[in-house]
Amino acid sequence: MAWEVEIAPMRSLDDFILESARFQIPNFKDLEKWSNRVLNNLLYYQTNYFLTAMVVFLIVGLIHPVKMLCGMLAILATFGLFYYITNSKRTATRFKRDHPLISVGIIFTGGYFIVYMLGSVVVFLFGILLPVVIIFFHASMRLRNMKNKLTNKIETIGLKRTPMGLFLETLGQEHEMMHKILNLKFQKITNS
Repeated sequence: MAWEVEIAPMRSLDDFILESARFQIPNFKDLEKWSNRVLNNLLYYQTNYFLTAMVVFLIVGLIHPVKMLCGMLAILATFGLFYYITNSKRTATRFKRDHPLISVGIIFTGGYFIVYMLGSVVVFLFGILLPVVIIFFHASMRLRNMKNKLTNKIETIGLKRTPMGLFLETLGQEHEMMHKILNLKFQKITNS
């Protein structure tokens, strides 16, 4: 049976951050409860979080468009070069042995490029990490309501598959949460 991925509905602004939203500082001593709150909020508000991330990323990009583009290109060039070197080790080793002066020149040029682009890379990473911090802060502080809990149970049982659910499952978080819920239910049955 093939699983169909459904896009979670956009939650109202009132539910997300305005009047009906309830916020509370999490209990940092109870990490299990805190992580449960974060995971459930990530599932419930996933479309809101995606749009929030896009808006914050675009705002940072509009404030520093050149640095953002240069930082993105520098990161892509670095990963591309790393990928090429790790996949063609023999060729790179032979090239270093046959052309030592060119190799040293490439290393110095690459180092200069990294130092020159460091400011742009920092802006790009800020554009990526700021939305993550905002989303984590909201998911940590937002108390769950009944609709949130019901929707998350349906997602956890597997009746509905969403992009965030698949992402958390890939990270191993959703599977762990499912076991916790099943263990709690089993303990309630055995204690009765």
